[in-house]
Amino acid sequence: MIRLLLAVLVVWSSAASAETLRMAVTTSFHNSGLADVLLPEIADDLGLEVQLLVVGTGQALRLGEAGDVDAILVHSRGAEEAFVAAGYGTHRREIMYNDFVLIGPQDDPAAIAESETATEALTRIAEAQAIFVSRGDDSGTHLKELALWADAGRDPAGFGRWYNAVGAGMGAALNTASGLNAYILSDRASWLSFGNRGDLALLFAGDPVLFNQYAYLPVNPERHPHVAADLARALEDWLVSDRARDLIDGYRMEGEQLFVFNAQSEGDT
Repeated sequence: MIRLLLAVLVVWSSAASAETLRMAVTTSFHNSGLADVLLPEIADDLGLEVQLLVVGTGQALRLGEAGDVDAILVHSRGAEEAFVAAGYGTHRREIMYNDFVLIGPQDDPAAIAESETATEALTRIAEAQAIFVSRGDDSGTHLKELALWADAGRDPAGFGRWYNAVGAGMGAALNTASGLNAYILSDRASWLSFGNRGDLALLFAGDPVLFNQYAYLPVNPERHPHVAADLARALEDWLVSDRARDLIDGYRMEGEQLFVFNAQSEGDT
């Protein structure tokens, strides 16, 4: 399938007899390193080999619409709810959250560190026409960035050459920002795990609007009878278990917790 060739495929192997589930996940989740912790434990506990297709949220949802994966783990609530409402997913189950942060040059030419809100920070960047890198890839991070620009009354379509949409995943976009010494919106986990920071620093965080929820969506077997619905259910049960809670809440980098488990009870999905 052409769509599968566009994705980065990561395979976790367990026993030869293990069953296999295909799950589309965001680049931010994969870059965080949390998959390296969770997936071997899933293999041990469930005998389940998980094949990750690492893409942006938009592409992950399109893979689900086409029935090319069995489940999805992404972070763009509006797009997720539309996916379920259209009948492509059976339901949406919240699993964990972190937050978005604004990264930029340490000397902060747009003075965003002095901002009280995320929209004020972006307004300062636009008014200074400071170099900004956008993922530009229809990912959850890109959609959040566009929503923040809209809240600030700005439209990137009218921006000048200072605005750089790279059409790439979080790691590649951060590398571009490092090379250009530019501002960028990132999820905290990707930033903490990013090794090529150059002169960049975390300059703004903490606005409630930067909350970043991750949710699990099983693909609807009524749309695609071939999907592994039973395995998707087994994985969901594991992801909302105390075992997953301990692993997610216990995962740290540079002494900082990257994700907070907040799985809903079954009746709240």
